[in-house]
Amino acid sequence: MIWHLIWFLNRMDSIKYFVLIFIVITTSCSAQRSNFLAKPITGASQINEYLDLLKGKQVAIVANQTSTIGRTHLIDTLVSLNINVKVIFAPEHGFRGTSEAGENVKDGFDNLTKLQVISLYGDHQKPSDNDLKNIDIVVFDIQDVGVRFYTYISTLQYVMESCAHNNIPLIILDRPNPHGGYVDGPVLKSKFKSFVGMQSIPVVYGMTVGEYALMLNGEYLLNDSMICNLKIIKLLNWDHSTYYVLPINPSPNLPNKNAVNLYPSLCFFEGTKISVGRGTLIPFQVIGSPENVKRKYDFSPKSILGMSLNPPYQGLKCYGLNLVKEGLVNPKKINLSYLLEMYSDYKDKHSFFNNFFDKLAGTDELRLQIINNFSEEKIRDSWVEGLSTFKSIRKKYLLYKDFE
Repeated sequence: MIWHLIWFLNRMDSIKYFVLIFIVITTSCSAQRSNFLAKPITGASQINEYLDLLKGKQVAIVANQTSTIGRTHLIDTLVSLNINVKVIFAPEHGFRGTSEAGENVKDGFDNLTKLQVISLYGDHQKPSDNDLKNIDIVVFDIQDVGVRFYTYISTLQYVMESCAHNNIPLIILDRPNPHGGYVDGPVLKSKFKSFVGMQSIPVVYGMTVGEYALMLNGEYLLNDSMICNLKIIKLLNWDHSTYYVLPINPSPNLPNKNAVNLYPSLCFFEGTKISVGRGTLIPFQVIGSPENVKRKYDFSPKSILGMSLNPPYQGLKCYGLNLVKEGLVNPKKINLSYLLEMYSDYKDKHSFFNNFFDKLAGTDELRLQIINNFSEEKIRDSWVEGLSTFKSIRKKYLLYKDFE
């Protein structure tokens, strides 16, 4: 009788053990499934939402290396589904994303698909009537960074204007904005408009490409107040409080999340004598110049194929700061301390800025404030009114729950 009882108790322990294991495994799988379901689903991934709109049509696609469905390029997917893709329009950095910033990307043919590629960067920034001849519909699918001087939204505006002028509908396959959780920086003034800033918006504007396109239409910001016939395939499982790490590098010199996070704060240096690390494997994560010899950290820019062929200070040792640790934090505002610090340390202050700085800032006020030794707090105070006005406009066009 005692042995039967011992056997029964041992048996119960085994059952409890297996039940416990089953619960752990089930809970783990459920959690993993929940995490999977919570991941943002891009517009491109929702093929059934737009495939019928493309069938039987002659299609043009504005795309680059970020235009993927999972690991497969959007264009490969559409071609496999017998969609008649006639031409690819490529933004800055080219269709495969291998051209460095400012490089004049030429027209040609894609080696993999054999499709014609028309560059929308350099001398030909806007699709011409001839480019769109016999095109029935245009698809825009590019991962943006969410910063005004990142030129993909300028390309978007020109595409919208060309589509409107030629009465061609435009489908935007929306993607998350890695800087969609805040709005910050000086608002561009109209006299400083350029391809690195075409609208009076802050440096960080907190909108997806789809939302931004709605604003261009709704506020009559396109050339001649034209209206583009838009169809936006919205994101799923994303809102403006969701931090998003880009799965594919958006351009050669934004190679990881650290660079993307720091980009709104560091790109101002492209209008100064300070290097942002082009010519290293960690661009937009370090800053420095040959003059700052008192700094302990140093780097030496060199020519790197596919990233920077002729970087500033090539072959020279630059002394400055490594900002990787700051880049690991999800940004919620532009950090001006780096800019103020570098200007303070620079000996020849008359040569610190170049003509590009005001275009990046969208105003000459920031440069003058720095020259006049304004504190970061005082500079930020000067942005408040412009940001408040922009936010009230922005709210009207949001497709996703806001961060505030």
